[in-house]
Amino acid sequence: MKHKIDLEASWLALLEDEFDKAYMQELKNFLVTQRELGKKILPKASLWFNALNSTPVDSVKVVILGQDPYPTIGHAHGLCFSAMPYVKPLPKSLINIYKELQDDLGIDNFHTPYLQPWAEQGVLLLNAVLTVEAGKSNSHAGRGWEIFTDKIIEIVNQKCEHVVFILWGSYAQKKANSIDTNRHLIIKSAHPSPLSAYRGFWGSKPFSRTNSYLKSVGKKEIYWRV
Repeated sequence: MKHKIDLEASWLALLEDEFDKAYMQELKNFLVTQRELGKKILPKASLWFNALNSTPVDSVKVVILGQDPYPTIGHAHGLCFSAMPYVKPLPKSLINIYKELQDDLGIDNFHTPYLQPWAEQGVLLLNAVLTVEAGKSNSHAGRGWEIFTDKIIEIVNQKCEHVVFILWGSYAQKKANSIDTNRHLIIKSAHPSPLSAYRGFWGSKPFSRTNSYLKSVGKKEIYWRV
């Protein structure tokens, strides 16, 4: 499997061995079987690793963790919380992210759900699970992707310096235990979902806090406007 993976070189060098492990073979078999059963897997295979391909290891400044891709056909493109440029209306969690961004830094991004420009500046927009069956949220949870993406977090923790980990909601915050807070900054708050944003997402100012930290360690700030 590893020889067929279209993965950015710096990530491939660090992750290649994962593709030979039993969990990844089981995941591959699961995905192949789902396809044979006629299930629609999102996003398309060429975008499964878009987060890694858009943000090489040595360019990672920020990690934002999501859960799994949008289950609506045509929305997901391999970056958490992001959707394809033509998607309207905007996903509800992203609307709340944009409201907080506007309140925090005065930036209006409501014209597009497409966060690719963030990824290309060093924001690793990583879902814990990289695929989903169309129409069924969390349908590929527990199949092995979480082991793979935990490895990615481990690599960033060990190989990178002064990264901001933005952990929204309890699911993402479980990853905090594996992050060295002497080397990195963790920003935690409630999830931006309409069901939970009122519990502490509003007013958390993750964008200005991220840029303040990056500036303090001599890194270029993120230009959050898309």
